[in-house]
Amino acid sequence: MTTVTDRDVQLLRDALGPLRDREQVAARLLESSAKHSFDPDKELDWESPIEEGKWFWPPELVSLYDTPLWRQMSQEQRMDLARHEAASLASLGIWFEIILMQLLVRHIYDKSVTSNHVRYALTEIADECRHSMMFARMIQKGGTPSYRVPRVYHNMARVLKTVSTTPGSFAATLLGEEILDWMQRLTFPDERVQTLVRGVTRIHVVEESRHVRYAREELRRQMVTAPRWEQEFTRLSCGEAARVFSVCFINPQVYENVGLDRRRAVAQVKASGHRREVMQTGARRLTDFLDDIGVLRGAGRRLWKSSGLLA
Repeated sequence: MTTVTDRDVQLLRDALGPLRDREQVAARLLESSAKHSFDPDKELDWESPIEEGKWFWPPELVSLYDTPLWRQMSQEQRMDLARHEAASLASLGIWFEIILMQLLVRHIYDKSVTSNHVRYALTEIADECRHSMMFARMIQKGGTPSYRVPRVYHNMARVLKTVSTTPGSFAATLLGEEILDWMQRLTFPDERVQTLVRGVTRIHVVEESRHVRYAREELRRQMVTAPRWEQEFTRLSCGEAARVFSVCFINPQVYENVGLDRRRAVAQVKASGHRREVMQTGARRLTDFLDDIGVLRGAGRRLWKSSGLLA
């Protein structure tokens, strides 16, 4: 098999244009990390009390918003649901970040430890460690339980971490990062939301923007240079990851924990045009990118449609 070198890749292009030099991209990301990285334990005021009358998540992003059930709920119950959904999303974020850290370690295992590319991967792993601890602390501060994904998907992720190819790993990374990032960009400037939650989302948005850049550049490279079977496997695995992500996005236990009928709530979320629009809008920047670089094709595209994240 012919080995594709970085010099070769510099001469290659995809639908978005020429591929960028891996080391130069990583060098810029390392420079940005040195200037704009945060220690949440020091940066955020964890000792201040919860603010009365403020949301833990923007109401328009709560799963039941604008459903018949939402209109029947009291304002207190709506805000309580937002608090539990914020905890559910933070729990999902921790799960994804733990998976991502393992995939990144696998990615760099055979690469030069002195390269910028590996140095940035290690920097990102350090970021994700801080993010996971930050999310866990936010859950505790909100006084809710943590919400684990269903055991079947928790165990499916064990298989993913074992069999995932490099392009599949970076496609899954973007899935886990970009939709939540879109929601958090709406959250941190929203003065209706708890100051602590706004601070958490601000830190995450700033640091995740680098992670997204790193993953996008590497996925572009992989979709150009990977053998055809690996490209096809990436399309399928990415589509399945989108389906699992949509199922796990909000743990339905949140509805029971605020006194709602679980089955009724889940049915109304599934039928909600507003919720469908929120999820597809949140995913659109990602799905446009994946479509451009050839990931959303064939059976993989059908899986994305079945997830509800692609119109």
